[in-house]
Amino acid sequence: MENVRPGSFRAWLLLPRFHFIPLTVILVSLGTAIAAYEGSLHWGYFGLALVGSILVHVTVNVMNDYHDYKDGIDLNTRRTPFSGGSGVLPLSLLKPRQAFWFATLSLVAATIIGVYFVLIKGWLLLPLLLVAGFSAYFYNVCLSRWMVGELFAGLNFGPLVILGAYYIQTGRYSWEALFASITPGILTANLLFLNEFPDREADEEGGRRHLVIALGREGARYVYVILTAISYLCIVIGVLTRMMPVMTLIGLGTVVLGWKAARGAWRYHNDLNRLTPILGINVITILGTQALLTVGYVLAAVMVS
Repeated sequence: MENVRPGSFRAWLLLPRFHFIPLTVILVSLGTAIAAYEGSLHWGYFGLALVGSILVHVTVNVMNDYHDYKDGIDLNTRRTPFSGGSGVLPLSLLKPRQAFWFATLSLVAATIIGVYFVLIKGWLLLPLLLVAGFSAYFYNVCLSRWMVGELFAGLNFGPLVILGAYYIQTGRYSWEALFASITPGILTANLLFLNEFPDREADEEGGRRHLVIALGREGARYVYVILTAISYLCIVIGVLTRMMPVMTLIGLGTVVLGWKAARGAWRYHNDLNRLTPILGINVITILGTQALLTVGYVLAAVMVS
């Protein structure tokens, strides 16, 4: 960051935090893979849905940076590679209004894509788009202050993205697709949840209210471990109830990493130096599990074709 010039192209590239975008790519791919498993696949729709979803994710990241800077959170928090924002605004690499309009234009572009899909695929897609748009734009203003930030993070980067990608392919919803989206939703909520551990004091001072603030790190570690266990249990239940194909059991391939992340969060919840590597393991666990579920559906689709 020391070598980045204010207003430079590199500063603009740092602002959206593109290293978190693979989450959206995987989730859109998962929703599409579920549809392909059921016999529906349109590559053009997949590509356009991916662009729209990435634009929404960019809106979330940049708007988060904007409000955290305005509220003073990013001026007081301890940045890690996985939490604490991009650092672009606190270092004056860009102006806050530039970030605000970047996020706004990203959401406008995503809205245009969303309207297109509503017109060609049906109005049942609209409720998902409205919830996603509201959450992206007003997360910091409302949701992060109402004790529902983790819930909406898991809802948006879980069921909404997956069901949206699925609907774009099939023109309908299904209980199977909904159940398959539960594990990714829980994992995404856990991604935000553990990343809130280092930011607890700064978030509280900035007016946020979330579970780590309410429970303290000592209590929050219980929730993190339980959610990690439930995410894997849902895969097993999905296969046993035939809501998910047997091949999705490969999603359990990250159990060892999940165990390491849970053990690390349990032990080092108050030791932020030792917790930082655990944040990295958590990211790998979450992205890895979601990616393996996608691969499982792709393999299942190939087997039934």
